[in-house]
Amino acid sequence: MSLAGKVAIVAGASRGIGLAVAHALAGRGVSVVVNGRDEDAVSHTVAEITGGGGFAAGVVGSVADDGVADELVAVAMTRFGALDIAINCAGIAEPVSSTVLTITPPQFREQLDAHLVSSYQLLHSAGKHFAEQRSGAVVLTGSAASTGVFGGSGYPAGKGGVNALALAAGADLREFGVRVNVVMPGARSRLSSGDDYISHIEELHRRGLLDTTVRDAALDPAPAEYVAALYVYLASDRAAAITEQIFTASGGFIGRYEQSAPTLVAYRDHRDAPPYTQDELAELLSRATSAR
Repeated sequence: MSLAGKVAIVAGASRGIGLAVAHALAGRGVSVVVNGRDEDAVSHTVAEITGGGGFAAGVVGSVADDGVADELVAVAMTRFGALDIAINCAGIAEPVSSTVLTITPPQFREQLDAHLVSSYQLLHSAGKHFAEQRSGAVVLTGSAASTGVFGGSGYPAGKGGVNALALAAGADLREFGVRVNVVMPGARSRLSSGDDYISHIEELHRRGLLDTTVRDAALDPAPAEYVAALYVYLASDRAAAITEQIFTASGGFIGRYEQSAPTLVAYRDHRDAPPYTQDELAELLSRATSAR
C-alpha cells in the first residue's frame, strides 16, 4: 500500500480506535508517534509496537493544548526524519445524558477542545510541514452524532465542526498536494461501552431519537480493527485522489456523506422584486418542509 517507511503521528493513539490505527499502521511498516494524555498508556502502546518489531515514539499530553501538536511533529522529524501522515483520534465522551439544557459552559468548551480544537491543532502544525514538502495525508475523526441523531450538545457540535474544518482545510491545502478526509467511526471503545453508555442509548431509543435498528447497532459495535483499516487506506498513496471527503464506517459497513448543498425553495431576482412577505414565506417553507 506504499506505506512502508513512512512516518505518522496519531493523536489519541493509546486507547480504542486510535490504538487500533497505530497498530495497523505499524504493521505496515509505518513509524508511529503515539500520543495520549495517560503516560502509562502511551508508554505501553510504544512498547507493544516496538516489541513487535515496529518503530514508535511517544508524546504525552492533550493535542488540544498549545505546543503538543508541534511536539508531535518535532518528534517525528527528530526520531524518524520525516512526516507523511497525521491522524486525530483524540476525544472524550459527553457528560452522561447531557443536553443543551443541562451541559455547563465549561463542559461544552471541554467538548469543543477535545474534538474540534484538537483537530485544528494537528492540522495547523502538521499542515505547515505538509504544505512545505507539498505532500501529506490528514485523517480526522468525526461522528454520526454531528447529524443530531443522538441528541446531546457539545459532542455533536465539536464533531460537526471537525467536518467543516476538514472540508475548508482540504480546499486550502489541495494546491499543496495535501489531502484531508474525515472518518465517522462506529467501533467498540471506552466511549461506546459500559453501563452509562448502554443506559444512554436505551434512553435515546425510549425518547424516539433512535429507531430499533440504530439502537441495536449502537449497543453491539464491531471491534476497532474494522474501522482502522479505512484510516490506513485514506493515509496511503492508494487514496491519492481522495480528499475533502467524509466517510462513515462501522464493522462491515462503509458509507460516504454527500457534501451539503441547498435545494431550491424559491427564487426571484432582487433587482426587480421586493423581499418575500411573511405570507409568502409561510406558504413556501410549509410546502418545502412538508415534502421531506
